[in-house]
Amino acid sequence: TPASMMDILDQTGTLEKGKVANFIICSDSIFKEKNVIYQNWVTGTMYVVNSFDFKDLRGNYTLTAGTLSNLMLQIEGSPSAPEASIKLSDKEKLKVALTTKDDLVSLSFRYPNDSSKEVYRLSGYLREKNLTGTGQDPNGNWINWNAQFTSSYTEKADTSKKKENLKSEGVVLYPFTGYGNSSLPKREAYLFKNATVWTNESDGILQATDILIENGKITKVGKAITTPAGVQVIDATGKHLTAGIIDEHSHIAIKQGVNEGTQAVTSEVRIGDVVDPTDINIYRQLAGGVTSSHLLHGSANPIGGQTQLIKLRWGSSSEAMKFEGWPGFIKFALGENVKQANWGDLYTSRFPQTRMGVEQIMYDAFIRAKDYKQQWDNYNKIPAKQKSSAVAPRRDLELDALVEILEAKRFITCHSYVQSEINMLLHLADSMGFKVNTFTHILEGYKVADKMKEHGAFASSFSDWWTYKYEVYDAIPHNPAILTKAGVVTAVNSDDAEMARRLNQEAAKSVKYGGLTEEEAFKLCTLNPAKMLHVDDKVGSIKEGKDADVVLWNDDPLSIYARPEMTLVDGTCYFSLQKDAEHEAWLQKERMRLIAKMLQFKQQGSPTQKIQIDYSREWHCDTITDGTAVGK
Repeated sequence: TPASMMDILDQTGTLEKGKVANFIICSDSIFKEKNVIYQNWVTGTMYVVNSFDFKDLRGNYTLTAGTLSNLMLQIEGSPSAPEASIKLSDKEKLKVALTTKDDLVSLSFRYPNDSSKEVYRLSGYLREKNLTGTGQDPNGNWINWNAQFTSSYTEKADTSKKKENLKSEGVVLYPFTGYGNSSLPKREAYLFKNATVWTNESDGILQATDILIENGKITKVGKAITTPAGVQVIDATGKHLTAGIIDEHSHIAIKQGVNEGTQAVTSEVRIGDVVDPTDINIYRQLAGGVTSSHLLHGSANPIGGQTQLIKLRWGSSSEAMKFEGWPGFIKFALGENVKQANWGDLYTSRFPQTRMGVEQIMYDAFIRAKDYKQQWDNYNKIPAKQKSSAVAPRRDLELDALVEILEAKRFITCHSYVQSEINMLLHLADSMGFKVNTFTHILEGYKVADKMKEHGAFASSFSDWWTYKYEVYDAIPHNPAILTKAGVVTAVNSDDAEMARRLNQEAAKSVKYGGLTEEEAFKLCTLNPAKMLHVDDKVGSIKEGKDADVVLWNDDPLSIYARPEMTLVDGTCYFSLQKDAEHEAWLQKERMRLIAKMLQFKQQGSPTQKIQIDYSREWHCDTITDGTAVGK
């Protein structure tokens, strides 16, 4: 398992021909208590721990050392880790420090009691069953010593209380929290019959259409599809089937903090390292039709941390949730948050403190990144024969991420509000030779839509948030529609765990505010975010060959009355109304079982304690923590 986690299973972790010679040689199973390790081999080099003719020294001896005689030396413990003592009486023993190596032994002890200053130090070897050698008495005089073997060591009976066969309490859930499953949901084949299908493709909205899902993919879209063997048929008459919702700006499923705000440039930190697969918001958002979430670093820094796109595979591990084949993004930010305008009097020393400082620190960072890239380019051009004597540039993880931006291998999503700053970053990017992939929030985007289109930037907007701080006073609910009509690919996002459950309704507002068609509006939370995240070849629309991330709604998905009846990710049903009802019934039964159990133990006199509730925090762009939540 460690080799798999470190991605080196092709080199080590198992005993196979061609792999690195890392192994151990033991006397028995490695898990047995009395096992002795003989050799530890590392990359083909043998390290001897114990020789094969390993001697078990355990037993009783009569010890003579200089003027001391007839002392009872007892060697107990395990064969590979013996423990020694000198028995003075049935109730009194002296501690003896014992070390062994092959046939060599060393003993030291205080006499006549453990607190004495007088120490005997003896070294010797095993001769047949006896021990013999030389040493020094407490005065430093050299003495001869020997220990005559008198009887073998007898294993002591295990008087400790045997482990009881504990009765299993409850079941293991995936994840181990409320609404977890007793087993991981399995991928199945489905045929949805007679649905109203919102394709998000040129076909538009198709009436009375069938969708076949096999092996996690959409394999057929059409009328009257023949049911293959082993396929579960879902009658979708009167229901709507769409691509899963994609939240371009989310902070769910992040463990112990969303902002590394201790310095202004933190491009080396990665949200992917702190994904929390147990966050209940994953399940709640599946219930709202969300199938993918883009987990962003907060907006405390002009250049923040690397982001992580996940699929909401409820019950899977952190790694299993990560979106395969995704190029990678990074969070930038502008405005009041990064200049610490609203942080209070304790936050007035970190550079930058002004909008002009934000611009300059970004320039400085990319100037350093270009210089760093040039150093590596020069080093990599050195011929192989000369490279062995050359000194490579110092590796800098912070600059590595910025070089990836310059090389169009990593993409920016930038927290932004004000027209002037949006223009600033567009100009900075053009002058430094990189692209701003996405402006998120972008509440004054309607003022600069032409410039964004020219640059090739995407927009990910709130639907109608405004006045929650000074720099958003010019926000209008028509913003997503204006940007869309100007030719800018636009999405609506949540930046909020609760709002993400209703992104379909957030998208619907642009039908009212700006006059988008229903298809255009629904693309704001499906196909368009897929495009800006560079995964529209996999998700975002109903098309043969794409991932089966789909939602079955009981009504028009833009209606306030619409509820997802099923949410599939890669053809696996992670939420359904039926399963949810089963969860609710089980949770109520489990709650009563646990209460009864607690009352039973209380009546039997078991200790009690006050109930402690640990509420999970929900993060936003501007959430700052002081570190006290770490480890909880």
